[in-house]
Formats: sequence, C-alpha cells, structure tokens
Amino acid sequence: MRALIKQIGWFVAVGCAAAATHWAVAVGCVEGLGLPPLAANAAGWLVAFVVSFTGHYRLTFRHLASPWTIAARRFFLISACGFLLNEASYAWLLHATPLRYDILLALILVALAVLTFLASRLWAFRRKSAA
Repeated sequence: MRALIKQIGWFVAVGCAAAATHWAVAVGCVEGLGLPPLAANAAGWLVAFVVSFTGHYRLTFRHLASPWTIAARRFFLISACGFLLNEASYAWLLHATPLRYDILLALILVALAVLTFLASRLWAFRRKSAA
C-alpha cells in the first residue's frame, strides 16, 4: 500500500508539471502567437507529452521498468487517446459554455488525469503486457 501511495504521489507531481506545461504553452500560443485555442491546445499537448513521459518513466513507474521504447509507444497511444478526448471536449465546451478558454482547459486537464494514471499503471509501463 505504501508503494501505491508513493506512486500516486509521483503521478500527481509529474502530472501537475505536465499539465502546467500544457496549459502554459497553450495559453502562451493563444496570447503570444495569436493561435486559436484548439491549435494552441495541440501544441501544449505535444510539449507536455515529453515532460509527462520522462517523469513517469523515470519516477512514477520506474519499478515496472518496461523498456523505454515499448513504454513510449504505449504511453503515446494513451496520451493521444486522452488528447483526442481532451480536444473533442474542449471544442464542445468552448461553444457550449461562457467560460474562458484557459479555465476550460484547466478543468479538462484535471478530469483526464485519473484515466491516464490507470491506463499507464495497468498497461503502458508494465514489463509484461496482455496485448
């Protein structure tokens, strides 16, 4: 149980760093480059993916120790699926609610964190895969 709590702690720390990176890059692209929020969201995700994978591979799931090439492919699939859900939700919410784009993005990033943890722990970083 102690190991799981430690792992969740690392997941939260790495996830917060990746989410902050995603959010900062996206907002910077909107405010600084004039990109539309959905395009800026994609740029933020790409940069945050590197932060997220590196942190989770080296810290959160290091004890599971699958080869980094396998873990990277699996985690990219999980992250890409999460991003597709993120982008679809974001597009809908941008049109369906009066909330600011940056607030919506923050809410969506938090909502997807639990799904990412479960998929990463149970599949992406496991040495032996059911698939």
